[in-house]
Amino acid sequence: QVQLVESGGGLVQPGGSLRLSCAASGIISSINAMGWYRQAPGKERELVARIRSSSTYLADSVKGRFTISRDDAKDTVYLQMNSLKPEDTAVYYCNVFVLHIGATSLVSYWGQGTQVTVSS
Repeated sequence: QVQLVESGGGLVQPGGSLRLSCAASGIISSINAMGWYRQAPGKERELVARIRSSSTYLADSVKGRFTISRDDAKDTVYLQMNSLKPEDTAVYYCNVFVLHIGATSLVSYWGQGTQVTVSS
């Protein structure tokens, strides 16, 4: 099993910044993609950012404001969020695709979610 521990959420004023972290632990052969989703009240969960090797994806709504990065030595993915807006308010979930030892297909794991609230 793989455990994902998220941290860094909280309350911030519009225009402020937050940095989310997600650390993976457990029996891992290799981590493929790592990413962040978010879900606002009454809305579907949406992909915010994903990183696979050196390739990154950012949703149009966060381009120029958010940056995703990973530290493979620590099995950790980060989401740096700048110029935050009220519409960024949501629960943010870490998502990791793992290839276990002896397996031939990837397994998806989710973090427990961390609340980000942007409000004055």
